[in-house]
Amino acid sequence: MKSGKYENNEYYRQQNLPYEKFAAYGSESLTDSELLAILLRTGTKGMSARELGEQVLTRTAGCGNGLLGLYRISIKELQKIEGIGSVKAVQLKAVAELARRMARAKAKNGLSFHDPASVADYYMERFRHESVEHILLLLFDSGLHLMGEEMISKGTANAALLSPREVFTQAFRCGAANIMLLHNHPGGEPVPSENDLLITERIGRTGELMDIPLVDHIILGDNNYFSFRESKLLERKG
Repeated sequence: MKSGKYENNEYYRQQNLPYEKFAAYGSESLTDSELLAILLRTGTKGMSARELGEQVLTRTAGCGNGLLGLYRISIKELQKIEGIGSVKAVQLKAVAELARRMARAKAKNGLSFHDPASVADYYMERFRHESVEHILLLLFDSGLHLMGEEMISKGTANAALLSPREVFTQAFRCGAANIMLLHNHPGGEPVPSENDLLITERIGRTGELMDIPLVDHIILGDNNYFSFRESKLLERKG
């Protein structure tokens, strides 16, 4: 058994407490800062790894709620935190990207393009961290099997420019029989704007004339969504 000379060392105890807590009670018992402490491994002079984790969370708070800020914050901003160098900054960003990919992989298991909730769940992680609006066009065959995706617009923080001509040019090019639109609201609330309502109606009418129906338009927020189909604002004819 190792000597107990470290047991009364407060700094050593604080540095290693998250590991001990994890081993004794499991990962769910740890706070966000304690989980970051395990990742960071060491703190700085006079600051434990847990305290350094708290500093990271304080800095990322302006970029998103809690750990979500890790995805949006830049490596350069992370390096402004005392004790976070290039290696630790890259590690933190890598964990954020890994978490995003894990969430998307999990959502893919339940993905059905007949179910707006599952579609929103799958694409949520792809767009919820973006600071400007993106509009994604999904192209399907007659059985609603995905044939392809096209990013057709990337706009400002308040609006994205959408060209109906571009939408149906892509649909004809792919030979699509059905289309779906997805776009994000950077503010986090998926309530459709007046422009969202108008453009959806316009593309829906054009789709009927072209015999390429718009099966849904889904707006993605932060852990929530709005489906024009579910809200009866896009009723399919025939």
